[in-house]
Amino acid sequence: MANDGFDWTLVRSFVAVLDAGSLMGAARQLGAQQPTLSRHIAELELQLGTPLFERTGRGVVPTAAALAIADAARQMEDGAGALARALAGQREATTGTVRITTSQVAAVWLLPPVLAALQQAEPGIQIELVASNGLSNLLRREADIAVRMVRPAQGSLVAKKLGDIPIVAAAHDSYLARAGAPRQPDDLLQHRLIGFERDPSLLRGFAALGLPVTRAHFALRTDDQVAYGQLVAAGAGIGFVAAYNVPQWPGVRTLLPTLKVPPLPCWLAVHREIRGSRVVRRVYDFLAAALPAALAG
Repeated sequence: MANDGFDWTLVRSFVAVLDAGSLMGAARQLGAQQPTLSRHIAELELQLGTPLFERTGRGVVPTAAALAIADAARQMEDGAGALARALAGQREATTGTVRITTSQVAAVWLLPPVLAALQQAEPGIQIELVASNGLSNLLRREADIAVRMVRPAQGSLVAKKLGDIPIVAAAHDSYLARAGAPRQPDDLLQHRLIGFERDPSLLRGFAALGLPVTRAHFALRTDDQVAYGQLVAAGAGIGFVAAYNVPQWPGVRTLLPTLKVPPLPCWLAVHREIRGSRVVRRVYDFLAAALPAALAG
């Protein structure tokens, strides 16, 4: 044999001639020229070192060698067809636009590195990121996929829990240089704390921990999560933030590892109807695989 393998084009031509019983019929079937098929058969015979067809007045007759390799050749033909279909499906899965919605804080600090990695892996997929704290984007079809910190309750959505987001006490070195670092949770009462204006979650959390923290203990208050994080990063006081934020704020460090603040769950949601879209499914699967590590910070 002159080669270790077959050129698929030669094998395809062989199967066509075998099925048609003539070079002319195979040429019509493939939309090719008869001399081209004749050359392909001659090249394959040269590779195999044996004749595959005997020419007759009415066409060609397969030799014993041709019949011996017929099944294997057909399997190659089927495999090539499956490969072509898989490649077509892959092209469909890696081109298109997918719209993702998440909270403002996750859009600013959680998703950007994950979406950058997605773009490197799937350059044909365009992403639209909707930063919104409203939970209705997915239901109103304003987005294809949602990353949320509450479990979607609607039956029309398919949701997957990605993990829990650790919430940590954190402060900038500049604040700690002025005020010192708290050594135990009770020490927080002596520090400038950053809290929420109307959101009672921090107050409820401290009450559950048995710490008598009141609204007055929060020297700075805002319900804007991005502004809240920037206050912590600016050294305004001690805040309580998602662990994944801290590495992105130079000079900010976590405090009080014994302070057990309840974590936030993170859910990935998609409409049942569009889950079958290849491109949406590709992005959904990528986020499901990449976000758990990002959540841990």
